Amino acid sequence: MALMEVNKLSKAFGGLVALNNFNLQVEAAELVGLIGPNGAGKTTVFNILTGLYRPTSGSLVFDGHDLYGKHPHQITKMGMARTFQNIRLFDNLSVLDNIKIAYQAVINYGLLPVFFRVPPFYRVEEQIEEKSLKLLEIFDLKKLAQEKAKNLPYGEQRRLEITRALATNPKLLLLDEPAAGMNPNETSDLLDLIKWIKDKFNLSIILIEHDMSLVMRLCERVIVLDYGSIIAEGPPSEIQQNPKVIEAYLGDEEVASWEK
Repeated sequence: MALMEVNKLSKAFGGLVALNNFNLQVEAAELVGLIGPNGAGKTTVFNILTGLYRPTSGSLVFDGHDLYGKHPHQITKMGMARTFQNIRLFDNLSVLDNIKIAYQAVINYGLLPVFFRVPPFYRVEEQIEEKSLKLLEIFDLKKLAQEKAKNLPYGEQRRLEITRALATNPKLLLLDEPAAGMNPNETSDLLDLIKWIKDKFNLSIILIEHDMSLVMRLCERVIVLDYGSIIAEGPPSEIQQNPKVIEAYLGDEEVASWEK
């Protein structure tokens, strides 16, 4: 059974149909790209999958669970995590505290230990800090553990946001334009990082991205949205040559950039 099954998903905001009969199947350890022009409905898909929006119609099943009506924190505990196009760190907290907060989202303390600060509470806190430091070490961020998140360079902030998402121990990671605002060197490092994350953590990943060179080098399968509907789906080699994709989104100039 696929890790995720989305069938005939639609979302309307009043008279505006943002998503129309969207279908998606994601297998375990698969890396899928979701592309399309601005306003095509890509982030709407992510917002529905993670419980920020409720679909107007359609079904969503993740790891055998029906997601309809589930809240974001419930979906996170089921094993889905995401990042955002605009980095959403806790800027004035330390790098370490950003990771600890993510662990706390998936660990149940129990009300009484938290309220009375009894020994089990402190044992859990010690475990969270130990796990957080180990994760930061894996991503070469441990040396910055006490630095405020807002003081990190942009590329390191993006790395921290992805690390924080992984602290929730996801089976599926949603990356919303992770290369936005990055220079070519940072984008190259990001490509290597995403490949490494997929293999290291045995994750499925859905990637929204406008950098077509990154998408074509990284993704195993690409889905193209236009005006809320899927116009093409297949391996990168097919998507590059699809006339509908070229006409609706990419253009000759963008196609040429894939060769670089």
